[in-house]
Amino acid sequence: MRRVVITTLVAGLAGLGLAGCGSDTSASGAGAGSTPASSASSVSGEITVLAAASLTESFTTLARQFEAAHPGVEVTLSFGASSALATQVTSGAPADVFASASAKNMDTVVAAEAASDPKTFAKNVMEIAVPPANPGKVTGVASLADADVKTALCQSQVPCGSTAEKVFANAKLTVEPVTLEPDVKSVLSKVTLGEVDAGVVYVTDVRAAGDTVRGIEIPADVNASTSYPIAALTQSGNPATAAAFVDYVLSAEGATVLTAAGFQRP
Repeated sequence: MRRVVITTLVAGLAGLGLAGCGSDTSASGAGAGSTPASSASSVSGEITVLAAASLTESFTTLARQFEAAHPGVEVTLSFGASSALATQVTSGAPADVFASASAKNMDTVVAAEAASDPKTFAKNVMEIAVPPANPGKVTGVASLADADVKTALCQSQVPCGSTAEKVFANAKLTVEPVTLEPDVKSVLSKVTLGEVDAGVVYVTDVRAAGDTVRGIEIPADVNASTSYPIAALTQSGNPATAAAFVDYVLSAEGATVLTAAGFQRP
């Protein structure tokens, strides 16, 4: 049985210097078709997967499928801001796999020798989410620069925050948010609760939210993307199963789930 944990960014994380940024691609390239690191017979027991909040729906599906393929295996999922999860890993928190929404956060983990040889498995781009009735009459990115439009963004050290900043820079706009949230799901919650007129989230989050929000596309010439690397952690207590889960995310089956969720191929 899977266990799901939602983690949040602790106050003052920015001061630790472990912040994430957007479409940094310094992690190793895509691993579709990678060679499995372990045989099916050695895949057993429990693993804990730390994953970016924007992976909540797709990784929940992948964990369910992985467990079905390996009866008796238990995958515990812990979701949160990639920068916060990277800090947990480098601080010694027990875990087996890390999937980040930013190559920079993964690089922090690799530099601390807590992981090696990460593989990029997906990309994501930004979209504006508004309540279904669109009370702020948001029509595009330029609307967010209007002081009368209440906008929620992720904190700047979080990948969804730094990637949104790139969008505003590309569009040559200054946006003053009314709230800065610890992760993308928190931004989406502000929108679904009607506490803000708009939030800048990932395309995948708008899709996952269904009819609880309305998505407003950001033109490709000003939009920005972020890459998603994954790696088994060096101190994993179950390295064979951790490696097998990474292989599964990188597999054709994994790509099918991610593509259906709205992620792009790396």
